[in-house]
Amino acid sequence: MFNRQDYVCQSSDPKGDEAFGKLFAILICFVFFLGALQIAYETVSGWYQNFMQWSGEMLAFLAGLWPF
Repeated sequence: MFNRQDYVCQSSDPKGDEAFGKLFAILICFVFFLGALQIAYETVSGWYQNFMQWSGEMLAFLAGLWPF
């Protein structure tokens, strides 16, 4: 029988963990920013499309009132 000792070396790098945490937080904030940007774009685009449709219908209605 061998008298063998196994050692587990665990290195703790608090600055590396902190840097990873900051990078991960920045990544999450960037994804949230892109999501908010997409929602804002879809909202403004929808308003624009609805306004153009409404103005086209309004012009058609006003043209129907034209006596000539």
